[in-house]
Amino acid sequence: MKKVNYLKKLFFFFFFLIVGWGEASPLSVNFYSSSCPNVESIIRQTVITKLSQTFTTVPATLRLFFHDCFVEGCDASVLIASPNNDAEKDAPDNISLAGDGFDTVSKAKAAVEAQCPGVVSCADVLAIAARDVVVLTGGPTWNVELGRRDGLISEASRVAGNLPAPTFNAQQLINLFKKNNISRSDMIALSGAHTVGFSHCSRFANRLYSFSPTQSTDPLLNQTYAEQLKAACPQNVDPQIAVHMDPITPEKFDNRYYKNLVRGMGMFTSDDTLFRNSATNPTVVKFATHHRQFEWAFAKAMIHLGRTGVKTGDQGQIRRDCASFN
Repeated sequence: MKKVNYLKKLFFFFFFLIVGWGEASPLSVNFYSSSCPNVESIIRQTVITKLSQTFTTVPATLRLFFHDCFVEGCDASVLIASPNNDAEKDAPDNISLAGDGFDTVSKAKAAVEAQCPGVVSCADVLAIAARDVVVLTGGPTWNVELGRRDGLISEASRVAGNLPAPTFNAQQLINLFKKNNISRSDMIALSGAHTVGFSHCSRFANRLYSFSPTQSTDPLLNQTYAEQLKAACPQNVDPQIAVHMDPITPEKFDNRYYKNLVRGMGMFTSDDTLFRNSATNPTVVKFATHHRQFEWAFAKAMIHLGRTGVKTGDQGQIRRDCASFN
């Protein structure tokens, strides 16, 4: 089994190295080949160490990358800490970002700075770490395009309306991702990251206890699954309590998310809608049935996501500390 998994990873590596995805990109997979040739191995080791301490490293880092890219572009603006609590990370939609994601990037950046000071952006460190947490939990690999610069704007007031809500329907998701040049198929593939995700109970409690005036529980929820969620998230539960989004293989990056959607086990309305909507249903069913097609699609979508609103050339800066501007 280990040999099969190794060969699968090797295949993905050479496929993306040789074939790529055809679209022009302002980034390059060889950007640091001369200035910091070991950057990826340095970051990988940091991620391995962090993952050995807590699995939360995986969903926290993936979510951090997504939230960063959809506000100001993939420029590490979400990493800035403000003494006035008015930076991007302080916005209501970002308050629930887990600290382990920030810690992963901070430690990886410090390790890179020790060998290549002032060379590698925090935005690129985050992009590489996001790839590594997927690979280390059994998911596909891909060549991370590099050369991003770190942004100079990080404001909480600029976040609202730029991130998907758990109550979104399929069309709202399609429209939001389209605004960021992310296709419908890429959006569905990226949603598959929820296979290793977790959520605080408050994000979906309305589906359990206050769905409508006539039905307290969303009738589209699998009944057994709904009862499991209620047991994990009783009313008035501690707001810090979080629940795995995939109750079956929560620490494995696989296509179980889509299999769960087919069974009515999507935690958020924004998950369930992907199966219910006629425009997105065929892709969900395809990914549920063919795990390799999901892996290919996810890798491609992550490459596309990583190009969102990037700063290059003389734009932005290379931060010395990811939490503060130079």
